[in-house]
Amino acid sequence: MSRAVDLNSDVGESFGAWTLGDDAHVLDHVTSANVACGFHAGDPQIMLATVRAARDRGVAVGAHPGYPDLVGFGRRAMTCTSDEVYALCLYQIGALAALCRAEGVPLCHVKAHGALYNQSARDPDLARALARATRDAAPALILLGLPWSQHEVAARETSVPFAAEAFADRAYQADGSLIARAHEGSVLHDPETIATRVIRMVTKGTVETAQGEVVTIRADSICVHGDNPAACQILETVRRALDGADVRVSPLREVLSL
Repeated sequence: MSRAVDLNSDVGESFGAWTLGDDAHVLDHVTSANVACGFHAGDPQIMLATVRAARDRGVAVGAHPGYPDLVGFGRRAMTCTSDEVYALCLYQIGALAALCRAEGVPLCHVKAHGALYNQSARDPDLARALARATRDAAPALILLGLPWSQHEVAARETSVPFAAEAFADRAYQADGSLIARAHEGSVLHDPETIATRVIRMVTKGTVETAQGEVVTIRADSICVHGDNPAACQILETVRRALDGADVRVSPLREVLSL
């Protein structure tokens, strides 16, 4: 039996008259879309248009809540209490859930964005707030997060289905965390190199860190960032490589057999 993996990307990250990424092309190649919910990027009209575009392509929709930081694109760490994180996540997930409901699209999962993702992966209180918001916003949502991190612990504690995410185009540290974007080489761009890396992640469960070490990884879903300038070419190359390796690209619920 062939292996299966979900392929996700962060989309809907334009704002007003400002456009970021080629969402239409990206959505042609992924099985899950993480839709910005208006705090770090996106606005109500872009959210609605993105839900419709995903629906028309049969792509599963997930909420991508972030810190209220349009200027910093949600990539600047903020000092928020767990109650604040719960409320801001619940608010954003709920907004996207309403748009999905209006369009007849099931909301599938939640994936935190940027600094919120990284901080909650390490901080048990923030992770629990994120998991509780996922549980309370809509029935049976999956929390997509970093394997073996506080994301997974919090999902288990709150009885939320968890999916382990690996990053195709980001460099890893030895502890399995991502290298901060401020560092050179933190974002990868070469499609062939990335495709080879993804096949290794899925078939061998390992990834080479920026320091040259090989560490264990788990991947129910692979992320290619939609704002990567090479995103479309990367996705096309990764899809061909997965097909060639007899890896079935499937929506997240199918991968998790939910």
